[in-house]
Amino acid sequence: MPQLDTSTWFTIILSMFMALFIMFQLKISKHNFYSDPELILTKTHKQNTPWETKWTKIYLPLLLPQHS
Repeated sequence: MPQLDTSTWFTIILSMFMALFIMFQLKISKHNFYSDPELILTKTHKQNTPWETKWTKIYLPLLLPQHS
């Protein structure tokens, strides 16, 4: 049975890793990475709700005068 020639394996594997590295570098370099978004102050609009314009009082059952 003939021996398997492994003398070129190191060169092939090394060239494969280099080709993959170059391909990924080219692929990543085509992406546009956005910079950090700047803080934009937005004005909050206060919405008046009916219960904010009126004064309401909440009575709890235990606070009511007890009937004998």
